[in-house]
Formats: sequence, C-alpha cells, structure tokens
Amino acid sequence: MKRLHLLALVMMVSVAAFSQTKEEKGVAASVDRLKKAMIDGQRAALENIASEKLSYGHSSGLVEDKAAFVEHIASGKSDFVSIDLSEQTISVAGNTAIVRHVFNAATNDNNTPGTVKLKILLVWHKEKGSWKLLARQAVKTT
Repeated sequence: MKRLHLLALVMMVSVAAFSQTKEEKGVAASVDRLKKAMIDGQRAALENIASEKLSYGHSSGLVEDKAAFVEHIASGKSDFVSIDLSEQTISVAGNTAIVRHVFNAATNDNNTPGTVKLKILLVWHKEKGSWKLLARQAVKTT
C-alpha cells in the first residue's frame, strides 16, 4: 500500500513539473505563430507578431529592427522551407517571457537550398493582451 501511495505521489509531482501554466501556453502558441509566419513569409503575420521595438539578432552579428526583419522574410530574401524547434524552455516573469530553443531549418535563400542549426533566445513582452516578440538572438551551435 505504501508503494502505491509513493507511486501516485511521484506521478502527480512529475505531471505538475512538466505542465505549462496558462501564460507559458500563450507564449508557446506565439512561438508557433512566429514559426508559421516565417515559413509562410506572411508580411501581415510577421508585422503582427513583432513588437514595434523589435531587436532581431542573427548569428552573424547582424541586428535588424522590425521593418528589416519583416522585409527580409516577406520579400523571400530569407526563405524558410521548414523549421523544427527542439529543447524549448519557457520562463514567464510578469509581462515578460524568455524562450530558448534549438532552431533547425531548411532554407532556400536566393534559390539556394541550405540548412541552418542555431540556438535561439527569444524575449517576448505582453502588449495589450498579446505576446509580441521584443528581442531575438541567435548563436551558432558547436
């Protein structure tokens, strides 16, 4: 009987440790919307998900504002065929959220197929009830 109670307790703690809060689920949904908008190259969706104060850092050191980020993807200059995110963590503190993940993508920039694997840090800020991408920084994996 004690084993059964201990097993039940361990299972409850495990479920609680891995379940997301409502805010974390909202951030995760915003990450998914960003991913979809980047693959689809949808200008309106990209503009909607990004904060007016966006700072978008590439692994090359290039930093773009919102207008440059949107134009780069919507114009097809940066073309994502597919994006796979793994090892994602989300931490929410008030109206700010930090997301980290590994970003694997198939690209077709300037009609040249390629792949990219990066580690990404995203900073989201809740504005008028919606999570907006405030900052992004990518680093090359080793």
